[in-house]
Amino acid sequence: MSSHIQAAPGPWEEGQQRPLFLAPMAGVTDLPFRLLARECGADVTITEFTNSTALTREATTSWRKVETDPRENPFIPQIFGSNIDDMATAASMLESNADIIDLNFGCPAPKVTNICAGAALMGEPEQLTTMVEHIIDSVSIPVTAKMRLGTGIGTNNATQLCQSLESVGASRLCIHGRTLRQRYSGVADWQAIADAVAAVDIPVIANGDIVDSHSAASCLKTTGAAGLMIGRAAIGRPTIFAEIKIGLGWMDDSCAPWVKANEKWYDYSPVQRTIASRSWAWNRYLELCLETTGMQSKWISRHAISFTKGLPHARRVRTIMHQAKTPDLMGQAIQQFLDELTSE
Repeated sequence: MSSHIQAAPGPWEEGQQRPLFLAPMAGVTDLPFRLLARECGADVTITEFTNSTALTREATTSWRKVETDPRENPFIPQIFGSNIDDMATAASMLESNADIIDLNFGCPAPKVTNICAGAALMGEPEQLTTMVEHIIDSVSIPVTAKMRLGTGIGTNNATQLCQSLESVGASRLCIHGRTLRQRYSGVADWQAIADAVAAVDIPVIANGDIVDSHSAASCLKTTGAAGLMIGRAAIGRPTIFAEIKIGLGWMDDSCAPWVKANEKWYDYSPVQRTIASRSWAWNRYLELCLETTGMQSKWISRHAISFTKGLPHARRVRTIMHQAKTPDLMGQAIQQFLDELTSE
């Protein structure tokens, strides 16, 4: 077992800490955001999924998605595809820089499933298992995989697939508690994840509907999972990781970096605390952009909307973005907007 992957821990007991993962999300989990999530309490981050065939053809845009930084440890690139040889070749190309290779069998987007990749491969379990076995044979680092409960057509097969992937050498698995057909609708089925956890000896991470410390505790109690993966709830709110840890008693709120940075924190109202934490996170995101990839217009635009969603006067943000002529000016304008809200 790799030092980056711990053995399956068994049933969860209240107070017991388990790792929190930032889910790989297209257009969200760029390198600066992943580093920010780590500073905000995420224990593990994974790159947004990247097309294996594009990587084998050395497409610049795809290789930029799997850039990393020494502060991101372990470094886990995630790849997807339908061609077994391309998946294995891409994994081999990434091996020298990666600590773990993660495989995407969970994406429900039509542009992915239409080529029989992502969650669509769960409808071809023998092909999926053969693919994973071939990739494991091609690299010397651990291989993990993320999947759903099934395609939603016929009986869900996540548990059976977990057993098959364990048998060919997968080191860790993650299950999103919905089917391909559900996409992101309905309620995540944590009991189905619990069934898979009980069926294998390797660690299984639970994903789906984890939005705060209460849901985190409920999911761990139900599933006994080796950790929790948080996706949509972290968009624009990377502070969720520390918030969960604080709520579960895993860390003191004084350890949160946005609390350390603000002498007035304990005098703020709940609304002011929300704004202040978003303001700190936005400013730190901009700093991390400058330290790593530079200011990327698309990233700044997407994160500006999500970081300000639900805040007072958030509609003004689009006007602010439209008026800003460069990514740097946009970042500064959003920071000023958040600072003004904090002082109201």
